[in-house]
Amino acid sequence: MVWGQEELFPSANEVEIQRTKFLLGKYTEMVSLMRDFEENEPELSQVAVDGEAARRIDQDELHADKTANAAVLVEKQRWVYKQYKFYTNQIRRAWALIQDPDAKAAVDYRYLKGYSAKETLLFFRRSMSDSTIRRRIEEGEESIANTLKLMGFFEQDNTVY
Repeated sequence: MVWGQEELFPSANEVEIQRTKFLLGKYTEMVSLMRDFEENEPELSQVAVDGEAARRIDQDELHADKTANAAVLVEKQRWVYKQYKFYTNQIRRAWALIQDPDAKAAVDYRYLKGYSAKETLLFFRRSMSDSTIRRRIEEGEESIANTLKLMGFFEQDNTVY
């Protein structure tokens, strides 16, 4: 981890905040795909063997070993599942550490429950103004990004690619 000498609690930079927003936006999709993989892994493996997806992983191949390609496809699915599990666990941990209850609730509703920005504004409109809700969501996003940085998430995330 590369931190400044006096930096006990590092702040996420703009790129890390944008990466956090991207992952938050994909959170519900990742959870759905993980649940589907957990429930249907044997069927997914069989489809990979039987289906055309495994016939040619590389389009340049004229002849392909379907069983070997199916094994590669299944391993890729497992790898994606593990990555999604890592991402969602880290996001949930960072969300749990948000100190402001309004920001925590806004991020939960917007990202973890998967509602749109408009639905989130309508839901919280009775207790806060639209600009306050947007500000709370931004504060929550930054809090999550800062926590992820503190946990070393971005260094681990970069090594994968």
